[in-house]
Amino acid sequence: MALKHLAMQHALRVLDTVTRRGAGVADTELSRVTALPDEQLAALLRMLRREGYVRQTADGAYVAGPTLDRLGSAAGREAALAVKLQATLDELRDSVGAAVYMSRYIDGEVRVTQYASGPDTPAVNEWVDFRVSAHASAVGKSLLGQLDLNGRRDHLARHKMARLTSHTITSEKVLLSRLAAQPATVPVLDLQEYAVGTVCAAVPVTAGASVGCLALSLPVEHAHRLHRAAERLNQGAAPVLLSMVI
Repeated sequence: MALKHLAMQHALRVLDTVTRRGAGVADTELSRVTALPDEQLAALLRMLRREGYVRQTADGAYVAGPTLDRLGSAAGREAALAVKLQATLDELRDSVGAAVYMSRYIDGEVRVTQYASGPDTPAVNEWVDFRVSAHASAVGKSLLGQLDLNGRRDHLARHKMARLTSHTITSEKVLLSRLAAQPATVPVLDLQEYAVGTVCAAVPVTAGASVGCLALSLPVEHAHRLHRAAERLNQGAAPVLLSMVI
């Protein structure tokens, strides 16, 4: 989590410098502003070019790219953000080899706002509404974990902790204890707690007051890939955070 936010802070500093120098800024100036090692700055600029936040002119200077222009404009920003997030989710799906989901905690409810799946990466079957199964899903536990204790208790008071599978936690005391002990940098897992035959992982993507997470799901026969896929999902979360705060 901390690494994602650190990468986002560096990216925002680069983008602020680029937008203030409308005619273009050289990588040497970006190096001075960010104080990043050359290799780390080069990797950050590659990501920003790939995501369309910056582009290079013929003389090598960096200027604002089309994504930054669209997200930085008040007109149509929400539509542009949805398009950008969907493209990022599609890329993450292909990278991790799993269905990928963007979820947020909105008005006291768990909402899966966008997802990317495919023939080889099927989405989980929502056999129980995600809004009432936060105690069992990786998405729900990740979002609840970002609330304070009163927020967690309020949610659980409104949604009964039903047993969905033999692995589901139904004790509020046990769940609250596990949420409190969950390290922010470690993905939250769902090992057939929501649905038999499916394992999931989720990582937080919180920007300001917005509580959100990225998640993935895999058939249980691919459970051996879960931890590695979750690591790759975590590594790919920086562009999602960036688009949320532009």
